[in-house]
This record gives sequence, structure tokens and C-alpha cells, in this order.
Amino acid sequence: MDRQRPQRRRAAVLAAVGALLAGGLAVAPTAAAAGPNLITNPGFEDGLSGWTVNNGNATDGATLAPTGDAHSGSGAVLVTNRKTTGSGPAQELAGKVQAGKTYTVTARVKYENPESPATKQFFVTMHYGGSTYTNLGTGTAPRGQWGLLQGTFTIPAGQSVTTPRVFVETPWVADPAAAPATHLMDFKVDDVVLREFTPSTTIEVLGKNPGEGNPLISHKFGADGNAFAHDGRVYVYMTNDTQVYNPGPDGTSPTNTYGGINTITVISSDDLVNWTDHGEIPVAGPNGLAKYASQSWAPAVESRVVDGKEQFFLYFANNGAATGVLVGDSPLGPWRDERGSLLVTAQTPGASDGRNWLFDPGVFIDDDGQGYLYFGGGGNDGSNSYENTNHPKSTRVIKLGDDMISTEGAAETIDAPLMFEAGHVFKRGGKYYYSYSSNFGFGGPIDPNGPPTGAIAYLVADSPMGPWTPDKYAGVIFKNPGVYFGAGGNNHQSVFELNGEHYFTYHAQTLNRRITGGATQGFRSPHVAKLEFNADGTVKEVLGTFDGVEQIRHLDPYRVIEAETIAWQQGLATKRLNAPNDVPQLALHDVDNGDWTSLSSADFGSGATGVSARVKPLVGGGSIQLRLDDRTGPVVATIPVDGPVGQWTEVGAELDGVSGAHDVYFTFVGPDGQDLVEVDSWRFAKPSLKVEGAADTRCAGPNAKLTVRVTNNESVPVDVVVQTPYGAKTFDDVEPGKTRFHPFQTRERALPAGAATVTATATVDGHEVSSALSVPYDARTCR
Repeated sequence: MDRQRPQRRRAAVLAAVGALLAGGLAVAPTAAAAGPNLITNPGFEDGLSGWTVNNGNATDGATLAPTGDAHSGSGAVLVTNRKTTGSGPAQELAGKVQAGKTYTVTARVKYENPESPATKQFFVTMHYGGSTYTNLGTGTAPRGQWGLLQGTFTIPAGQSVTTPRVFVETPWVADPAAAPATHLMDFKVDDVVLREFTPSTTIEVLGKNPGEGNPLISHKFGADGNAFAHDGRVYVYMTNDTQVYNPGPDGTSPTNTYGGINTITVISSDDLVNWTDHGEIPVAGPNGLAKYASQSWAPAVESRVVDGKEQFFLYFANNGAATGVLVGDSPLGPWRDERGSLLVTAQTPGASDGRNWLFDPGVFIDDDGQGYLYFGGGGNDGSNSYENTNHPKSTRVIKLGDDMISTEGAAETIDAPLMFEAGHVFKRGGKYYYSYSSNFGFGGPIDPNGPPTGAIAYLVADSPMGPWTPDKYAGVIFKNPGVYFGAGGNNHQSVFELNGEHYFTYHAQTLNRRITGGATQGFRSPHVAKLEFNADGTVKEVLGTFDGVEQIRHLDPYRVIEAETIAWQQGLATKRLNAPNDVPQLALHDVDNGDWTSLSSADFGSGATGVSARVKPLVGGGSIQLRLDDRTGPVVATIPVDGPVGQWTEVGAELDGVSGAHDVYFTFVGPDGQDLVEVDSWRFAKPSLKVEGAADTRCAGPNAKLTVRVTNNESVPVDVVVQTPYGAKTFDDVEPGKTRFHPFQTRERALPAGAATVTATATVDGHEVSSALSVPYDARTCR
């Protein structure tokens, strides 16, 4: 098989995007109605129990009869002999609904009279008593097919709900009997669901098409992404926009004001396509580590050895007023507040001119170990002048102390053209690159020789301290996201190096736009692009795309894979399993029937023999379907989720013929309308090596001798390690068909029965496979 760098299916991606745009974005609510169904016998499986003919008016009348022609299950209701348009199946709701609360309603209807219109509108209606009627939900059904009625409604706070009744009807007309085939047709009803609306941040729409690399995640938002590469893995720390995402019944959230954000979201990847969600860091506010801070925006992370131990430093913006810092033992914490106060404030020497912001920290450590902090922004003095617009001089750089949680000396001013925010520095080829977001115009004329508004521009200097002056301006790295995605807004970036290549992170409202079908409310998502350079060291301009970057390595399926590691998904959320500031342990949750997740380019080598998952079943009868390369492709394995409900357990299934590199899709199956399962991790089983072992005991003089023999029945060389209570032996490159042995002189007169452990390792089709076996031996007594 091809062992080259994994390649993305760009043609498929473009086809999928084209189809999506051509057909219009399919929009589904992002807020789930998770309460119990308030309708008795909603699917008519118990005949007509709980149902009557609506009789709100004296002229109403109809006949209800059970039918087996159902939308789902085995039962539905047939409505015939209708006297009025309101003559339909009804159910009393006294004591079930409350004034001031919001509810969702759905129902299925079907009519078949060939003399009736080709399509017909139906309503689910509430009768509160007297003359008070309200249409709750509606839909248009094609003749001969089941149509969906749906709606969300709020009962007015002052509405009496002593005698509420819900029923299904056709639109009112004054004289329906004049055209009975149009207004009084027979129809069937099934699957009536009325639930109290429960807000949820779970995103149910398909926010990222399979094959796309951007946005990096589609189950939550994340802004101002700062990338930190460490030990072959990149961690992206983000402003947690999801914290203030509050979709209403129509799935649309109020505009993001950022004011309630006091946690930082972290994701990571070692291949740039499969991203692991590490949840949120509790930074500020009453439940945060830095309780003296109110917000945490625009994080930045770096590591440094302090007092002989590598420490990690998380800088954050306390809104526009200050910058703080936390310290951790790893890129994922646990984090602690060692300083006990904000790091940069208006009292920091040189930090403030009275109008500039003190946020958006960018941290850089030079080759000599000296740390620098870049911060600041804003600076509009209201003068509408050319000078203030193009040279607000609102950002700063200051040296950090050796402890990385203190500053040295005074901050120096950065004069970047059209400066606004998002200062960030990286080093390449002995040069220092300062990138930033340009402003949107402070009222004065904009210098045409500088950057365009709302773009990521950069300066190049010979020192981390610059001096950062207008003559160092080198151009634009990235235009405003609105140029590429049709949704603008603020701009924020970082640059990281991984495996010798440079990459650029930015954010855009792509997921927000897909949720709503085109509108945005300021909820941003992380993106990544390759950063390339010209021969003179200048940066090639980055274009915003859904493609993202190529996967730089295959995923290893023969390790424990956290279930919150996701390439593409739909309908899922994540939750933390442990304390907020512990090294995070997360799981998939809010898992409904039909939801799915996936892994990109998992390399199974010569073949996997099984797949397992650590799960907590929440209902009985669930399962997980496994597919390869296409989320609608053939099922290659089904994992029964058959453990005890409410308890963590291991479940699994056998696999046959799964070899080479594949995208892997997991689809969840179970009862509709219920949370099915939580999932902690996945794991695939390797094939066992064909290695045999044998052992015998003999007497060598007065002492016992143990001899262990190993035979390689594979077609490739095998490395073998033999471990016994009396020593260990390593056999390198045991050739196919060969046997190697080793005698262990025990110096014991009496040898109890026991077992030797034989661990074999080989490279099969370019993939390392290991197996272990226990080789028993008999007791021996020597004289």
C-alpha cells in the first residue's frame, strides 16, 4: 500500500461544498428539546388511548379509528367523517403545560384522497378554552406521503392553562363543506411529540463536511487560536465562544458580546486533521483559578525550564484592561496561579497611554532563553485624524523575568501601520516577524501604502524588541475572513512550526454561518493554513479555505484513542469526566440515534482483528456501526452497546479484512429521542504474531536448568524478548522458520512450576506489531 503522506480527497470536498451551496444550506435547530414527551400514547401503539375528537365547537365532529399504516411503529390514527376543519384528534394537557414556558411540537400527517390537492397545509393547534386558539406548529404534506408538522411556541405568561387541549387540523375556512375534498379530507396522524424546550449548545447541523480540514472542530466554537507546538504535537488555546452561545428555539443565539467568557478551550493534534478536545481551563471569575480576573480572552502559551523543571505559562487577557498568567506542569495542566495578581496593568511601566487596551498577549522566547510579552490594542482617540488612524501606537513589548510571571524594565511602544490588536511574534532565518490585526478605520484617511482594514499584516526586524517602526512594515499575511467566507468580523492569528514546516492559525465564523444558513452572531471557529515564504524571507499571502492543510501522518489505531478525537462529526458534544482543573479526561455525550463521529486516515497495516470501546450505556438496545472511507458506506462491524446501563464497560466486535489506511466512521444507533451512550475511548486490536514458545527444566549437576525455545513462524524477521524469574534474554532478528533457545542456570536445587513471558515484535507491511505469550514449565528438583 502507499506509505506516502496521507492525501485529502479535495475533489470530493469541492463536490460536497458545491452540492451544499447549490441546494441551499440545510439548517437544523442547534437547541435540543430534551424534556419528556407530554403526549400520552404519541404513536397510537395503544390504539386511541388518551385521544378524542376535538370538540371545541358544537359543530365539530369526526370518527377516529386505529390504523396499521404508520409513520413509525405499528400504529397510527385515521380521521374520517370530519364536520369542520378543526375536527381532528385531540388530547387534554391540563396540569402538563405552564404559562411562560417554551415548548416544541412535532407530528406526522398523511392524506391520500386523489381528489384532494397535491399538497396540503396542516396545523397542530392549542385550544386554551373559550375562543382562545393558537397554531403551535405547521407543515405542508404532499399527497400520499407522510409530512412533518413542527413548531416552537411560548405560552404567554398571563395565559390560563386550566383546560388546554392540543389537536391536529387543516386551515380554517368559512364553508369547508362546499369543497370537502379540499378542506375535509380524511387524514392519518402519528408520532405526536410535545416537549418543554430545554436550551442546549449541542450543534446538530453538519458543520464540517468529510474531507474538509477547516474549521478544525465542528462541535463547539473557539476564537483567537494560539498554537503551541510541543513534542511533535500542536496545542491550540482559544477564547471559549461556546460559553456565551445560547441558541433559542429557532437555533439562533443572541450576538456574542464576549463578556461572559472566563474559560479557555484547548484542542490538540499530531497530524493536523484529527483534533482532540481537551475541554476548558477555568481561568477567571468566581470558579476560576485567577478569581481576581473577570474574563479570559485571547490566550498565548509558551514553556521554559524554571528551577530545573519545564513549566508551561498560559497568558490571558482580562478583557481589555489587563493581562494575567497561569502556570502548568504540562500543556494540559494542571494549572495554578503562582503570581496571585494580574501581570500587566496600567501601572506596569510604559504599558498604558491612557487609551490603549492591555490585552491580546503574545509570548515569545528567543534562543538565548529571554522571554518577551507583546500586548495591547485599540488606541482610538476619537480625533478622526490621519495620524491616529494609521499610527495609534497602541501595542507594546516588554521583557519577561526568568520566572516568566514577572516583567523587567519598561514596555516599549510598537508603531505598526493601522495597528489594532492581536500582536504575535515568531522567528525564522534569524529574523523576527511581528504580525497583527489592522484596524477598521478610526475615522481618518487610510494610508494606501499600509495594510487594508481588518487584515493580518506584519513587520520584520532584527531583534525581539524591534524597534518596531513603520519602516519595518513588510505586507499582508491574511485578509479579513469575510473576503473568503462571506462573514467578516475581527481577525486573530498565530504561527507555529511543526516537523520543519510553518503553519498559520486564524478564526472565522464558518460554523456559525452554517448553523444559521448564512447569518452570523460573532461565534468564531479555529482554522489552519500552510505558511510559506518567498526567497527573500517575505511571507506568501494566505488564502482562507475549507480545505485546511494536508494530514501530515497517519493515525495509529493500535493505541487508546480518546473518543473526543474527531476529524468530522455531526450531532455530538463532549463533557468532562473529572475535576475542572485536573489533566482533562473527556467523553462524547449527547449521543442520539444517527449521530456519528470519525477518524481520518487510520493506518491498520496488515490488518486489524477487532475494535473495542469504553462506553457508559444510558439505554438498552444501542449499538455502534463502523464504516470505512464513507459515512454512508457498508457497515464492516457492529459493536453492541450491551453493558449495564449507567456503568462504564468495555464493548467490542471482531474485524476481518480491515487493512491499510482508511477513514473510520462510527455511527450510533438506538431508540429515537433518548441519549444513548457516553463514549470514553476507542481501540483496535492488532493481529498476533505467529510465534511459538516451549520451555523445559532439567538438572545440571545439583542445580536446575531452565531452557526456553522460541520459533518464528512469520514470514518476516522477529525480535524476541524472553523474561523469566531467573533472567532475561533478547533474540534480535529471528529469521522466518528458525528456532532460538537460551538455557537459564537457576542455581536452585528445587525449581517450582512457572511460566516464561515471550514478547515478540516485528514490522509487518511497514507497521510494528507486537505479541506476548506465556510459556509454562514444569517443577524440577535436583539432588
